[in-house]
Amino acid sequence: MTTTTLAVLVPLLPFLGAAAGLLLGRTAPGFVRPLAVLPSLAALGLAVAVAVRQGGDRAVNAATELTPTGSVPIELALHIDGFAALVAVVVGLVATCVQIYSTGYLRDDPRYPSYAALVSLFTSAMLLVVYSGDLMVLLVGWEVMGICSYFLVGHYWETPEARAASLKAFLVTKLGDVPFLIGLFALAADAGSFRITKILGTVASGGLDHPTLIALLLLAGVAGKSAQFPLHTWLPDAMAGPTPVSALIHAATMVAAGVYFIARLLPVFAASAAALVVLAVMAAVTMTGSALAALAQDDIKRVLAYSTIGQLGYMTGALAVGDRGAAVFHLLAHGAFKALLFLAAGVIIHAAGTNSLAAMSRMKDLRARVPDAYWTMTVALLALAAIPPFSGFFSKEGVLGAAEHVVTGHGEGVPGAAGWIVLVAGLVAALLTAAYAMRLWLLTFRGHGTPAPDHGKQPVAMNAVLWVLALPSLAVGLATGLLPDWFDGRDLTPTLATSVLGTGVALVGGIVTYGAWRHTTAMAAHVPLGAVAAHPDAGGGLVEAEAIASHAPAYGNVASAPDPADPGRLLLGPLHRHAAVGFHLDAVYATLFVRPVQAAATLVRFLDREVVDTYVRGAGALPRWLGAAVRRAQTGNLQTYVSALLAGTVVLAVAALLVATAGA
Repeated sequence: MTTTTLAVLVPLLPFLGAAAGLLLGRTAPGFVRPLAVLPSLAALGLAVAVAVRQGGDRAVNAATELTPTGSVPIELALHIDGFAALVAVVVGLVATCVQIYSTGYLRDDPRYPSYAALVSLFTSAMLLVVYSGDLMVLLVGWEVMGICSYFLVGHYWETPEARAASLKAFLVTKLGDVPFLIGLFALAADAGSFRITKILGTVASGGLDHPTLIALLLLAGVAGKSAQFPLHTWLPDAMAGPTPVSALIHAATMVAAGVYFIARLLPVFAASAAALVVLAVMAAVTMTGSALAALAQDDIKRVLAYSTIGQLGYMTGALAVGDRGAAVFHLLAHGAFKALLFLAAGVIIHAAGTNSLAAMSRMKDLRARVPDAYWTMTVALLALAAIPPFSGFFSKEGVLGAAEHVVTGHGEGVPGAAGWIVLVAGLVAALLTAAYAMRLWLLTFRGHGTPAPDHGKQPVAMNAVLWVLALPSLAVGLATGLLPDWFDGRDLTPTLATSVLGTGVALVGGIVTYGAWRHTTAMAAHVPLGAVAAHPDAGGGLVEAEAIASHAPAYGNVASAPDPADPGRLLLGPLHRHAAVGFHLDAVYATLFVRPVQAAATLVRFLDREVVDTYVRGAGALPRWLGAAVRRAQTGNLQTYVSALLAGTVVLAVAALLVATAGA
């Protein structure tokens, strides 16, 4: 079987599994779980085979024209280079783990058949994006992922949070997709083709007429899909969906698609220095802002959501300094340890007996109850904090090393400002990342909250998946010497300067957070629970109390006051209350966009009802009145008709006489 045939089957198998799952979900429920797991597992095996055959060598290209368009052709094309081959393997691995995990996590959910089918369709769409060599075909997978995310985030549609989150995710990503689509058409118009290889050839020959405009339009879509500032606000709210869905969206699909898209078309963005600077600023604001917000969250999944936003900022930062190898390497490493973090959080949530949320300040005695989650999440948090020798150290150091390469004047065609922005923001974010990772570990596994009821042991499928993902979270970075063939020949070995800086600030962040936790724990021993929320200057206590109260069922109906033994409150100080609500960006959007749109809708409704409808009703009433008047004149009495005729004759005669007199 040829490599092209294998590659076609990779996205096709999950699609067929999704179709079969939807058809047989009600009539043959016994086939639902095999149809969920086996196609994804088979796609993973085929993706590995494609990667082995591709071997990081020359890209595999194949194309056939779908239908004549009369202008720019649309082709069913494959373009599989080393990046695509490795990303497809990670997508297949995470999707398979999520499907296996979901068989235990959602085993009693009546909507599991539709859920499993949508996860398979989601996987198929992402694999189509990864392998596609034509931008219009890529756009199909891009939009299918948007639809799937709407349904999966809103899986618990009985709750208002899930309904609002799914709608918000759909609308915010669509807001970015509009300029994204315009940018695709502009790019194809300049290049004369939607084929990625032809577009890159046009860029190399200097044939792109509007590189800055095209790059900025495409960046809007990437910001929405990959949750980058300022279109990142949908991702934390999307935590209202099932935890395995969060793992899939954050680790291998949807949010990774935007980063992968820029990596595919990086020469288009590199053709504009202004676009690279804009990308660097977007990455810097995203990295630092999301890390501060993560340090103030109480829900474990919202911490991880903001963490994802920040790690994606590292990837876009690497792209801003022209190094797609570092960006994709961090994407691969992040896919493993972030999937592990979310699935371990799911085990914790399952043990706490909640639906999809869990307040870290309420956790206690979890180390003994969820040992698998404890050890594997510890590995994943060390990888997230970029502590050697875990995978995150090697991949994050690659980003910092790429920025340092530009700062020292070795970046060809990349503005030095972009290098400085990414390097400084990356080091600040590394400090904050280690801080919130340490805070999460301390509050979750060494917290002093209220013990939740024991809901028994977790299914074997859930715990087994954690250990499967722990291996790449630890070992991927150690394979840097084997990867250059897949990364354009780039040497991914860490450099001394950025390794020392990155690891140093991470250790400082972790140690300072531990010290703050020890201090707040000692203080909490003398402060009654609830005193923090009762005081108006409690550094965000009131904000968190309201947030927790709004999700009271998910927290087991515990007291709404947050635990004062939270190092995040001490570290952030007055900034805590603002960081806890995402720096009020949703309120800003509500003021700038939502309320004006609602006001405009109210005005349009008034005009439609009071003005347009009035004219419509008047247009109907006038003929009715005229008809009524004419109908009354039709009496059927001959004497009345003759009298009217004589009266009319007299009137006409008098009128004629007056006219003649006036003329004389």
